[in-house]
Amino acid sequence: MLGTVVFGTVHALASDVKIVANPNVRADSITPAELRSVFLEDRRSLNDGSHVEPVLAKGGAAHQAFLRQYVGKSDDELRTYYRTLVFTGTGAMPKFLDSDAEIINYVSRTKGAIGYVSIDFPATGVKVLVISQAGASFERQLVTRVEPEYPETLKRLLIGGTVRLIVTISPGGNVAGVQLVGGNPILAEPAIKAVKQWVYTPGPSRSMLEVSIPFIPK
Repeated sequence: MLGTVVFGTVHALASDVKIVANPNVRADSITPAELRSVFLEDRRSLNDGSHVEPVLAKGGAAHQAFLRQYVGKSDDELRTYYRTLVFTGTGAMPKFLDSDAEIINYVSRTKGAIGYVSIDFPATGVKVLVISQAGASFERQLVTRVEPEYPETLKRLLIGGTVRLIVTISPGGNVAGVQLVGGNPILAEPAIKAVKQWVYTPGPSRSMLEVSIPFIPK
């Protein structure tokens, strides 16, 4: 049978990119202020103490969106800023990579690495960090829930597990996106299919939350 669905809400800003980190980073979310400080090398750790090292794209739509939304500098301004840090001995030039695929590959195998990719690019082997609003208090309530179907083959073989998802909810309450955070990929498929049909109470802005769905064989 299916177990109880567990929710953990993180109020989040709308974004055209997603922030990815090496799985050894303990944090599940990051504020815009933290993100800006990390990529401007004002800090080397998150609020929970996790050590982080930024990695950037050399260009592209995701890169431009990230700079616009979170850093507040153009590409030229940011590169000049980094060169100044190097010249003054107060910082180092971070790694710049050619593509989303290279960023995912680098972040997945480099402890403490944190970067960004296009919102729809698969985040295999990395942790997706939610961009959270500090001090937000609005709660989204689930009003319509569709239960996922337990694959019969796995049920007969007594194969279970917990699927962890990050759910993006539109202001109107519909599910705008679902990202797999962890769990058996075969169980994830019916979980994602069901969660995409869920409906929440309307809210003032888009929000994100983490959902854990246990599949318990009996």
